[in-house]
Amino acid sequence: MAQLLKGAPVAAAISERTRSRAGALRERGIEPTLVLLRVGENNADIYYERGAVKRCAAVGVGVRRVVLPEDVSEGELLKVIDGLNRDSGVHGVLIFRPLPRHISDARVRDALSPEKDVDGITDGSLAGVFTGGGRGFCPCTAQSCAEILDFYGVDCTGRRAVVMGRSLVIGKPVSQLLLARNATVTVCHTRTRDLPEETRRADIIVAAVGHLNALGAEHVSPGQIVIDVGINTSPDGKMAGDADFGAVEPIVSAITPVPGGVGSVTTAVLAAHTVEAAERQSQTV
Repeated sequence: MAQLLKGAPVAAAISERTRSRAGALRERGIEPTLVLLRVGENNADIYYERGAVKRCAAVGVGVRRVVLPEDVSEGELLKVIDGLNRDSGVHGVLIFRPLPRHISDARVRDALSPEKDVDGITDGSLAGVFTGGGRGFCPCTAQSCAEILDFYGVDCTGRRAVVMGRSLVIGKPVSQLLLARNATVTVCHTRTRDLPEETRRADIIVAAVGHLNALGAEHVSPGQIVIDVGINTSPDGKMAGDADFGAVEPIVSAITPVPGGVGSVTTAVLAAHTVEAAERQSQTV
């Protein structure tokens, strides 16, 4: 039976550190504040919003909700973002995406200040991930993968890591985080030839393609560690990851559950990023 790399203790450890840092800021008269900017009433966004509000309240991070109608114009949304960039009382901004079709995602990303981009969507933030510096932050979900590996004492040095997926949200940034931990990284995607051959050779697999059962028994080998980032709905209506858990879990040595794995760490990382953003901004005033 594989070890379950549960997210709850990881999130608790991050939250404890964040609570202490947030308290230090408040002692200086600074309340770290996150704005959740949502367009429309998407149920998945609302679900995540509730979790983020709860997590932030628990660690001493203030939250403002800004909800705009589904038919808001692109110009009006950009004005709202500009106002948040200028508001010194706002330290972090999370923009829920995808946005409605009539709004340019690229323009919205470009409009947000990297200093307040606590979920790593801007080019400035992503540049920081790839260079190891910069003004922004890593995407929260990608960082959650690394936080889980670190918490459970997984030494990536010299290990083969395969990342399934090449998105800017997870695949590409998590590959950089693994490289920073001295892993030898292969990024696989829909054009990869003989995917099972690539994944079977890995020590660590990060499954981030967003397809139910994308990682099956034929993809894994004994002794592997699987980080399952996928959020899918199974035929019986339950939440499931990219891994066929029933087939993969008996073979590998450790795996993150879905739910209860990577997803449960993301709001803790989001709150931590907001506090760090507040710390940085207080040093530049």
